[in-house]
Formats: sequence, C-alpha cells, structure tokens
Amino acid sequence: MAVKCTGEDRVLTAQVSGEVDHHGAREIMGELERNIETSLPRVLELDLGGVTFMDSSGIAVLLRAYRRLGALGGEVRVHNVPPQAARVLRAAGLDKLIRF
Repeated sequence: MAVKCTGEDRVLTAQVSGEVDHHGAREIMGELERNIETSLPRVLELDLGGVTFMDSSGIAVLLRAYRRLGALGGEVRVHNVPPQAARVLRAAGLDKLIRF
C-alpha cells in the first residue's frame, strides 16, 4: 500500500511511500478521503519520508487534501519531504500554501 493512516485526537497521520504518480496518487487520495470522512480531523499530517518519486499527481493529492481540510476548518502539515518531491511541490508554488 502506498499510504498508511493512523489517527488520534482529531489528528490524522498519513505515511506515504513509493511513487506518487498517476496510479499511486489515485490510491493515496482514495485512502485519504476515506480516512478524512471517517475521522473528520482538525489536522492532517502527511509524512512523505517514504516517497521515492513524485510528479504533478502529487501536487493534485496535496491540493485536494488542503481543500478538504480547509472545508473542515483544519490544516495540512507536510513532513519529511524528499528533495525530488520538494522541487516538484515548490515549482507548483505549494510551499506558499502548505509549509514543508
């Protein structure tokens, strides 16, 4: 699995691993959406430490999560961003919306 979610005290933590490309992003977003709808978190902590590759599909995952948490009055926090993924996210300007 590309994402493993755990939650406690309205904080949902998602550990993402592998390639966040077209196919991986679908699986990740599906799992995130299910867990967000179940736990209605105030904070979504995304740990990208296990990500080996990210393309523009990763941007879409983070934007959808950001919008969904915003609708719930929550926030997204991103940690352990590998250099390649950081370049992709910065190129899209996500560092202006989400700190990582």
